[in-house]
Amino acid sequence: MVNTESFEFDYVYHIFSHVNGRELIFREDTNYQFFLRRLMQYILPIADIYAYCLMANHFHLLVRFKTVEGVPTEDEHAYLMKHFGNFLNSYAKAFNKMYDRKGALFLNAVKRKKITDEKYLLKVLHYIHNNPVNHGFATEAGLWKYSSYRSYINPEKESKVNRSEIMQYFDSVHIFENYHQSNVEYDFLDLE
Repeated sequence: MVNTESFEFDYVYHIFSHVNGRELIFREDTNYQFFLRRLMQYILPIADIYAYCLMANHFHLLVRFKTVEGVPTEDEHAYLMKHFGNFLNSYAKAFNKMYDRKGALFLNAVKRKKITDEKYLLKVLHYIHNNPVNHGFATEAGLWKYSSYRSYINPEKESKVNRSEIMQYFDSVHIFENYHQSNVEYDFLDLE
């Protein structure tokens, strides 16, 4: 079930959140870029980022949390959630200031689902990268610029996305692209 699972070190999670109400989280290119800079600042120290997709009113992340020495097992969730809270609050405060708005930007809860096996991991990866296609914002995953998909199909370019872990499941970039163009059933993903 989404939202009830605690974050734990060394596990992979699909994390997503939605705007509070009917506004937009990202109104212009600079918002997307600022969000990604904040993501790298707050989340990269505690997690490997495998995939992301930013859409006008929501976002998706696929991350594996790193082990942090000195944090007791019972405090792992609180420690990791604090980083996510700081990340989202930092973005929301800057967004509110820029657009002279007040109030919560994101829904209260960060939705999350622990990835339990390789098949599920690959389905979530496909889902995240094809989210703009599923919502009608792009005709194919490679046309949406606020996604990690382009990082995977351009491996010669430097990236903060940990591509090596995911590419172990694909023999080539071509196979990665073909997988993302295939139809995958999302029936058991319990998303959004």
